[in-house]
Amino acid sequence: MAYNVKEVAQKPDRLTGGHRMCAGCGAPVVVRNVLKALKPEDHAVIGSATGCLEVSTFIYPYTAWTDSFIHNAFENAAATISGAEAAYVAMKRKGKINGETKFIAFGGDGGTYDIGLQSLSGAMERGHDMVYVCYDNGAYMNTGIQRSSATPKYADTTTSPAGKKIPGKLQPRKDLTEVMANHHLPYVAQTALIGNMKDLYEKSEKAIYTPGPAFLNVLAPCPRGWRYNTPDLMEVSKMAVETCFWPLYEVIDGKYIINYKPKNKLPVKEFLKMQGRFKHLFKAGNEHMLEEIQQEVDRRWEALLRLAGEA
Repeated sequence: MAYNVKEVAQKPDRLTGGHRMCAGCGAPVVVRNVLKALKPEDHAVIGSATGCLEVSTFIYPYTAWTDSFIHNAFENAAATISGAEAAYVAMKRKGKINGETKFIAFGGDGGTYDIGLQSLSGAMERGHDMVYVCYDNGAYMNTGIQRSSATPKYADTTTSPAGKKIPGKLQPRKDLTEVMANHHLPYVAQTALIGNMKDLYEKSEKAIYTPGPAFLNVLAPCPRGWRYNTPDLMEVSKMAVETCFWPLYEVIDGKYIINYKPKNKLPVKEFLKMQGRFKHLFKAGNEHMLEEIQQEVDRRWEALLRLAGEA
């Protein structure tokens, strides 16, 4: 279906207002736009790993979700939703259920890249007809901004504090989108909050309505952990894309497609300087760290171009 922003805006919100997410947080914007891709007549079963999204949108007996919602432990969102999907398939085969139900799991990078990776990998390998959406905010934000394997190198977190002993996190960020692409799934995509959400919406629609397992990795900036000004959510996301820190691409049945190539690829420091977690990199004597980050971004971008046959 061709993307029409007016039509999409008129679709009902399946994540309602009144939740307790922070102002300027990317996660609820991600969720709202992913769920907009559902057909109005389709029901959804939503699972969410423990984290900011879960604790802020579902505090019994109050909920911001209009579809069926399951609160999971940190590590098992994918396993729980895959079990619900399996039960649905069995009941539908026996004629006990009518209509279409879609199964979607949400998790932050802590519950996806790290603690939940085993259950995610298992659910994807088994081939359940479900979508797993990672809202990647680059740390364990809900429990105090501890580093995760999604945290970029040299980022300042409470467990990798930039100071005299270390200059922030010492390890490069894990590339989970590539990990999932190598599960040979029907659909894998990486997207972000940019423009009128066209990229996010279209990829969500493909993920939801492609038969079989699908994975979406969505950059979801966090104002507290990244330390940017609340109104700058969209600009921070845009800079991540324009610098190729966070490329927009999809992998359809193994075929790589880059959805956006900046006409003038900006240096990664334009993205980093908007965030307080990287302010130490701009002190005299730390230029080599900025250069190292730039080299890593360039290396990953060139590798992606080769995978897409565009090197």
